[in-house]
Amino acid sequence: MPTSRHVKKFFLKKIPILQWGAKYDSKKLLCDCIAGFTVGLTVMPQALAYATLGGLEPQYGLYSAFAGCFVYTIFGSIKDITIGPTALMALMTYQQIVGRNSDYAILLCFLSGIVQLVMSILHLGVLVDFISIPVTVGFTSATSVIIGSSQFASLLGIKQSSNGFFDTMTKLFHNIHLTRYQDTCLGLSCIVALLLLRKLKDVKVHKKNSKPNKHQSCFNYILWLISTSRNAIVVILCSTMAFLYESNGSGSPFRLTGDVKSGLPEFKVPPFSTVINNSTREFPEMLSDLGSSVFLVPIIAVLGNVAIAKAFASGEIIDATQELFTLSLCNVLGSFFSSMPVTGSFSRSAVNHASGVQTPFGGIITGIMVLLALGFLTPYFAYIPKASLGAVVVCAVIFMIEYEVIKPMWRSSKKDLLSAIATFVFCLVIGVEYGILIGVAINIMFLLYPSARPGVHMEKCMTPSGKEYILVTPGNALYFPAMDFIKTSVARAGTSSKNLPVVVDCQFILGADFTAAKGIAALISEFSSRKQPLYFLNARLEVVSVFQGVMSDDFVYFNCKKKLEDTIEEGNYNFDITQQNNAH
Repeated sequence: MPTSRHVKKFFLKKIPILQWGAKYDSKKLLCDCIAGFTVGLTVMPQALAYATLGGLEPQYGLYSAFAGCFVYTIFGSIKDITIGPTALMALMTYQQIVGRNSDYAILLCFLSGIVQLVMSILHLGVLVDFISIPVTVGFTSATSVIIGSSQFASLLGIKQSSNGFFDTMTKLFHNIHLTRYQDTCLGLSCIVALLLLRKLKDVKVHKKNSKPNKHQSCFNYILWLISTSRNAIVVILCSTMAFLYESNGSGSPFRLTGDVKSGLPEFKVPPFSTVINNSTREFPEMLSDLGSSVFLVPIIAVLGNVAIAKAFASGEIIDATQELFTLSLCNVLGSFFSSMPVTGSFSRSAVNHASGVQTPFGGIITGIMVLLALGFLTPYFAYIPKASLGAVVVCAVIFMIEYEVIKPMWRSSKKDLLSAIATFVFCLVIGVEYGILIGVAINIMFLLYPSARPGVHMEKCMTPSGKEYILVTPGNALYFPAMDFIKTSVARAGTSSKNLPVVVDCQFILGADFTAAKGIAALISEFSSRKQPLYFLNARLEVVSVFQGVMSDDFVYFNCKKKLEDTIEEGNYNFDITQQNNAH
């Protein structure tokens, strides 16, 4: 029966705001307000860009950017993480709604939250562990290439819709003659400006090995603030320029975002039916259309969120189940506000961390800024040039291409490099969902191969009196995939040794199963039929119990090498089970 102490501990663990909220003060509030405001300046242009990337109208990016902020403040365990739309989630959303409508994105958000909630209840966060770092590297690098290439059309001022990397590049090649030099110049200028502003945070006005004074520290902070707000600065300047063109009556020379629906999103149940081409699609049909993405999108979202949590945990233990539970609530609640799937954003979390955030309360400030933008700023979002949003996306994902890991992977583990390259290639060729599945499958094959083909070391040994025997040492657990291989190896050692005693050293065999026991029983019968001794050495008790469950009277084993060699010297192979058990 749970006591009040256990109940209190449970709620403190599941609702972290109850822990840090009791110690909250005005100093932390000031730091959180500054960080939340800075992240708000970052998230607004990114949200608009990611909605466009996801094939949605721009306002859906803002719809996706506030609910998670409020939820994570209450249930989140890492102060730096910000939840919202990301380039990766936008790409996976686009692949599901291309040729459909926004209802699919909202339903996918809801279903992702439900899957994540079930995973958290069943403590299935461990599934993320099956996605190794090489697979993650290949996956993120491929999606970065896909996302970046998808923005080339916006940077060049070309109107086109495409699906996948090769489709994008093929259509871009065919439409290259439609390039608008105004958008191209603006897009390239924005990229250069964003990259230069990104480096601005590294500029210090004081000498390298000296401590900055008060004025220098203030100036360094201003430079850092300008650098972290670079997305907002570039988008605001470009929008102002486009607005001035429109105000003068000459019309903007750039392709603009266009009207963004103003006002807060309506709070309503996610769509469980929709209409496409005058045909109604009910929930089972929509679910069938979404296919494997219903499971892949939430798992990939969890993967990204846990990775970010580990990056900003400062060595603390991450409660993956709590993060999974919180992310599920962010998606479920967000779907009631017409959100697309969301997860933790690494770039915005980095800005949050660098801004000196003290608690998850910074997310409240960010969420309020997004709501204010929806209420009052949406008329001005119409003047944002698409080329500037494309530049924001390209500069956000270009640094996610992890080419620098190729060299250390090549040096340390070439099979891991194969997993990374295969994941990268298949993500580009057949799609990110299947690419990551293939990468995981390759990884699992690499894990299973040693179980099916363990190393087997054979050597000829001699007892103190000079009698020879063959020592066979398997290098892995003895389960059914390896049984035929081990059986063949031991049998070959026996037939090629002119009936010398054969000893199987079980020191590396940590476990066994029924199939292995039956195989060993057949092996013992084979050796017995030709009157050749077969012994087992250093077998663990759990392995012995499995083998004796099948062949209680025939399994001869020793835990002492001296007694084994004494038995070989005596030539006493056919002793009873009492002698065998005393052979320990």
